[in-house]
Amino acid sequence: MDLLYKPDFEEARTHWEAFWNHEIINRPCLAVTAPKEGHEIPPGPPYMAGWDGNFAEAITRWEARASHLYFAGDAIPYIELSFGPDQFGAFLGADLERSEAAYNATSWAVPFVENWEEVLPLRLDPENPWWKKMLEFMRVAGDASEGKFLVGMLDMHSNVDALASIRDPQDLCTDLLDVPEQVHRAIESVQELYPVIYNALYEAGNMDGRGTIGWCSFYSPKRFAMTQCDFAIMLSPSMFDEFILPVLTAECDFLDHSIYHYDGPGALVHLDSVLSIESLDGIQWVPGAGNPPPSQWPELLLRIQQAGKSLHIRASSAEIKHLHSILKPELVFYETSARNEKEADALIQWFVDHT
Repeated sequence: MDLLYKPDFEEARTHWEAFWNHEIINRPCLAVTAPKEGHEIPPGPPYMAGWDGNFAEAITRWEARASHLYFAGDAIPYIELSFGPDQFGAFLGADLERSEAAYNATSWAVPFVENWEEVLPLRLDPENPWWKKMLEFMRVAGDASEGKFLVGMLDMHSNVDALASIRDPQDLCTDLLDVPEQVHRAIESVQELYPVIYNALYEAGNMDGRGTIGWCSFYSPKRFAMTQCDFAIMLSPSMFDEFILPVLTAECDFLDHSIYHYDGPGALVHLDSVLSIESLDGIQWVPGAGNPPPSQWPELLLRIQQAGKSLHIRASSAEIKHLHSILKPELVFYETSARNEKEADALIQWFVDHT
């Protein structure tokens, strides 16, 4: 299968298949993007483009940018659709509001749960306006992408993060102590809806047969998604194991491949529990603002690999070259950028020569 913006897509697929099998062809899995020779890259669509229903404009702007990019190595061109981090909560019935900031715009759910007993079990209403809009956006993008690029799976923010979006997070914290049985029922509802939502998005985005790609550039020929639970930083290890670990495990069991978005040192107290999920493939370590970049956490990165999990490292070419001397090449996906096509090709060749 060829893609207009990735003529060597089939070759990249072989490297990705090797990555998921913990194997090496001739180098680690490596995605490099660069401007095409003589091209200046225009800005793409802003985050949450399509919010107003103008799907065609968002796709056109994305293609205008992609046509000037060189997708080298295992970089796969894909469009990322999003109504913001709380969109899963919106699918459950919350309304969304957004900031009007020109930069770093975001959105948030308006919590609607005051009493769990009044809303359980949680349901997915086929007429939910946010759900209908996202499905249509996926269909439009899926049709437009045929033969040219892929459509990314949503940044889900499911499981307990979704509950925190429909019930004020502070109230959810007290619920864990005051009405734990109700929270467990709410988690079960979200767990049951996850495959329903995923499969509908998978079909609408024309992913069957082409594969899935997540918001941090991971590609899989099968069903893939990023998993995470930012709410976990609020919990003790015992509460994490009781309330979050089972639903995370269920998500990973449902998916063919999964990577956990690990956000911030404060959540590292749960690392052993996360690593215990047998069906989880790997970790994307994001240290958070004010902390050293991922490349400066060698002990943590080695600990993750020693547990048999893969890593995602987004860093400069110099940093990933350094890490290549430390990390197992079959258990890492490097992502970086280059100034031009020649530099991108040279970096890929360096990894071939040094693997």
